[in-house]
Amino acid sequence: MDDGKPAEDGKPAEDRKPAEDRKPAEDGKPVEDGKPVEDGKPAEQARPSAVARTKSSKEKELYPMSDWKYDAFLHTFSVLVDLFFREVHPRGAWRVPRTGPILFVAAPHANQFVDGLVLQRTLKNEAQRRVGLLIAEKSVHGFIGWGSRQTGSVPVGRAQDKAKPASGKIYLPDPVNDPTLVRGVGTNFEKEAEVGGMLFLPSVKGQSGSSIDISKINGPEEIRIKRPFKTLLPVQQLTGRDDINENGSVTNKELTGPKAGYEGTKFKLAPHIDQTEVYKAVFTRLRTGGCIGIFPEGGSHDRTELLPLKAGVAIMALGTLADDPDCGLQIVPVGMNYFHAHKFRSRAVVEFGAPFQLPRDIVEKYKNNERRDAIGQTLDMVHQALSAVTVSAPDYDTLMCIQAARRLYNNGKKLPLPMVVELNRRLAIGFSKYKDDPRIIDLMDNVKDYNKQLRYLNIKDHQVAYAKMTLPTVVFTLLYRIVKLLVLSVGVIPGLVLFAPVFVASKIISHKKAKEALAASSVKIQGRDVMATWKLLVAMAFAPVLYNLYSILLSIKVYQDHLWGYVPEWVPFWLVFIGGWIVFPAITFAALRFGEVGMDIFKSLRPLVLCISPTSSFNIQKLRERRAELSDKVVTVINDLGPDMYDDFEHTRLVADPFREDGAVSPSKESVPTPPESPHLSRKNTTKSSQAIPRNESFSNIGSIGMFATRPPSRSRSRSSSSGGGFGSGGFPVSRFTALDTSEGFNEASNKIRAAMRQRGQLRRRKSGVSSDGEASEGA
Repeated sequence: MDDGKPAEDGKPAEDRKPAEDRKPAEDGKPVEDGKPVEDGKPAEQARPSAVARTKSSKEKELYPMSDWKYDAFLHTFSVLVDLFFREVHPRGAWRVPRTGPILFVAAPHANQFVDGLVLQRTLKNEAQRRVGLLIAEKSVHGFIGWGSRQTGSVPVGRAQDKAKPASGKIYLPDPVNDPTLVRGVGTNFEKEAEVGGMLFLPSVKGQSGSSIDISKINGPEEIRIKRPFKTLLPVQQLTGRDDINENGSVTNKELTGPKAGYEGTKFKLAPHIDQTEVYKAVFTRLRTGGCIGIFPEGGSHDRTELLPLKAGVAIMALGTLADDPDCGLQIVPVGMNYFHAHKFRSRAVVEFGAPFQLPRDIVEKYKNNERRDAIGQTLDMVHQALSAVTVSAPDYDTLMCIQAARRLYNNGKKLPLPMVVELNRRLAIGFSKYKDDPRIIDLMDNVKDYNKQLRYLNIKDHQVAYAKMTLPTVVFTLLYRIVKLLVLSVGVIPGLVLFAPVFVASKIISHKKAKEALAASSVKIQGRDVMATWKLLVAMAFAPVLYNLYSILLSIKVYQDHLWGYVPEWVPFWLVFIGGWIVFPAITFAALRFGEVGMDIFKSLRPLVLCISPTSSFNIQKLRERRAELSDKVVTVINDLGPDMYDDFEHTRLVADPFREDGAVSPSKESVPTPPESPHLSRKNTTKSSQAIPRNESFSNIGSIGMFATRPPSRSRSRSSSSGGGFGSGGFPVSRFTALDTSEGFNEASNKIRAAMRQRGQLRRRKSGVSSDGEASEGA
């Protein structure tokens, strides 16, 4: 690649030859559908420059990707996705450019290693793009490490992964006049710490511990940190004082030292990690027209909101464009939206947002040593783009209320899974804007109470409708479903018994790993983000052993008495062994499919029994009446506040207004769903990601800046006000939709979508020569 020494501005040193046939890219124009967008209209599709095409034949990648290994790995292990998830629905995959370098930024990172497999599989199947992911260096071992090498992933070292408990305790000797001076008791900084390394404070009562860079080592018991701590918890930990405000400032200036008799706090130290090689590998992959995928939150978590994005994603994009401004790099936001991500046979929607390019003025700032501002603006753009494809809520209870409000607003009608995600997103935006409105506060209290009643009766919202059924209908439905469940059990029980050891082992181990991950993390709430990964890993390791054991036992039985005489004597034992490897997995798969249907039926029996029981029928009847009242209240609040959010509220509806006499919204000529526009940056729309950048960090040496450098805030803190997900913060106009609660409206929307996709595909084929058949289905 080069001599291993970074040139000025942190860029790899290499010969740069002018290319006469370069086409200047649109200056700072966002792109959509793989084409730059100017004033909302797509222009010519951005393509890799001649320099990028020339470099592709000269540069050798540090972590190369082999196409056949990549395809073979995905083809083999994609079956895990199909087995674990009931449905993975891609949405907007037609927006992904088919050529040129792309930086995929995906969030939220809610499913650890499963996220990467789902993203790679979806991109290969829907867009024919191969993407190399950034993966934590600590995970590059065993099966995960082998799989990452097959798919061209780039390992990234993280300071928090290498932090170790240090000897002694530390405190701030003068938090008022010299807040960057840290003194130790029984410490040995000269041997255990290093300049450029990091100091980590412990977590306390669910609040994450803070971290800071070490700028100077004065001796074995004294160091200087790069900047003062600016929050309450770390200053309390280092001083023991109670007169600390939320900004980490001491209120009693007369007392300059720590609390009398305070001995200090324990801490951890991490070495300096040089990321130069990692950045060079990423720059090379992107300059040569490849794709890189990153989860910019820095680590997996099970929160209901986006964590602040780390500076690494901005440096990757800016560094690539600084080296080759005409390479055509595009950034594509990806929303990883799960429904119960940790549960077996759950559902997911992978939504691709509109691609966009970074404006040239931001790249020029980066090249002219105004890196902090350039990185902050880039992080804001990425955060805003992700906010358009994800659903964020400040906490779990709020998310549950938003989902309940969606069901009440939709009034039990079946919506396509991507439309469910979109409706959840719009309601979350509305809550973010009007959360202090008395109507919203009252509505949320009523919805929470309704959810409590559902939990008390142990039923789901859609099952409340059973209360409308007559007693004979309820009895007949109950008997019919019991008979159906008994029939299905014939196909379920054998496979359930055979696979039970795997189920038990995966559940025990995944819960154990979740507890370990929770204890080691400062951002996880229950550690559910690691459960799906460990369930799959345990099943992959244990199932083959179990099937092999069953096949051996079957062969032994055939050898003893030919399976009670049912197997002819001429059948060879090796054939019996191979047959076992076919029969036992087939039985398990059949049990999986039958059990999926049977479990849905089993869950529907309880509300039917409640409708028959004299002691419970009254409660469920009252709950049905309560639901009807609450549904009207949800619709009323939305109708009252909706026009304030959207210029043309009637055309932005996903569900028709039930209060209208015709029961539907008259579709307009412009009612075809369209993707959100690319983010138009405004400096007043800063997000938590850019605000978290240290004021005194110049980013002059990118090798010292980790891909996942900053630490997210504590579990208890809410970032709803600054997450970028609030209405108006992202600059994304809401698309117009035809009402989908009637067959006529749905058919009209479907026809318009197909027509628009055909037209778009024809235009793309004429300009790029790349076929786009089959993409229209992703536009819904």
